[in-house]
Amino acid sequence: MKTIIITGANTGIGLATATEFIKDGHHVIIACRNVQKAQQAKQHLESFATGKVDIIQLDLNSLENVNQAANSIIENYEKIDVLVNNAGLMTPTLEATEDGYEKQFGVNYLAHFLWTMKLLPLVQKAERGRIIHLASMMHLLGSIKPEIFKADQVKQYNGVRSYGNSKLANLLFSNALAEKLESTQVTSNSLHPGGVDSEIYRELPKYQYKVIKLFLIPPSKPAKLINKIAFDPSWNHRNGDYVSLQTPAMRSAKAKDMQLARNLYEQSLALVQHYL
Repeated sequence: MKTIIITGANTGIGLATATEFIKDGHHVIIACRNVQKAQQAKQHLESFATGKVDIIQLDLNSLENVNQAANSIIENYEKIDVLVNNAGLMTPTLEATEDGYEKQFGVNYLAHFLWTMKLLPLVQKAERGRIIHLASMMHLLGSIKPEIFKADQVKQYNGVRSYGNSKLANLLFSNALAEKLESTQVTSNSLHPGGVDSEIYRELPKYQYKVIKLFLIPPSKPAKLINKIAFDPSWNHRNGDYVSLQTPAMRSAKAKDMQLARNLYEQSLALVQHYL
């Protein structure tokens, strides 16, 4: 039985991924903001009656909450075999996290950065630790601009581009971490899950969702890919990879820029240093 943590596992890709792991008899910790929804997800997962399910309350909108949740994991678990950084959001209007960061950057990227760095020692205790980041082909639209990390510094907001920025940051973090983990038993890889039928799209106007739904795939498909990255022997020595469902795994020039990845890693460390 492996110990697996998945952020945002009460719905969509996260829940489908948890289902894959539970069916294989693993111990899954679902890290979710809404405890009531997490309890419903736990009931669903326990209906398969094979693995074990725990809940940890995790609000990626607050670095202090991320810190407390990670500390709780550190106190209660000896190791983590697989860490799946899945949770994310899209917001069309400019919003700020509790710490003042532009919300998509703060939730999709920086909170996961802190979460991963806090939990890394537990992943390193696993026989073969796996860190899996949900990136996106939308990273092609992204750029890294430290001058607009904070919401009050943003002059002109574009929700789609900001989402792309956060997904580029996820991909760069995966690459920088992979470089740090070379010659260890831990790997860091990322994926574009494809266009998945999830709550993100269901918030669109009904007529738009009806059209988009024709091109969306069920969350079970990326869940199977995540399971493969976690446990298939073909992934034992793949580190710093980026794979994609539905489309070729195209990476932008910025996504391939290791110096940009290292710079972002150092900048991010400085932003969360208080909690490390």
